[in-house]
Amino acid sequence: MKEDRQLLVLTHLSQLLTAITGFGGLIVPLIIWFTKKDENYQIDEQGKKIINFQLSLIVNFIICIPLILLFGLGLVGFIVLGVVSVLFPIINAIKANNGENPTYPLSYNFIN
Repeated sequence: MKEDRQLLVLTHLSQLLTAITGFGGLIVPLIIWFTKKDENYQIDEQGKKIINFQLSLIVNFIICIPLILLFGLGLVGFIVLGVVSVLFPIINAIKANNGENPTYPLSYNFIN
């Protein structure tokens, strides 16, 4: 259904709010997923992937902080995570629009 795909695309792209405003990349998808998860299995499935990805990014950014002292590896981690956090929501929004199953790298399973 077209409305469901549009909502999925919006949910994936809402993660970019963190890059634009500094916050909201976890909150907005969480609200969309929580309010719409019972209406469509795709929203439930992909919403869980998005929430897991956002929580994983937070954990990985925290892990990078002490790694800055270790030859600056944390700075490399920040750059890689920054690129991944912008690139994959866009790629997965396109996949969701095409009816494909999106995947997120570096993602831990917090929500099953």
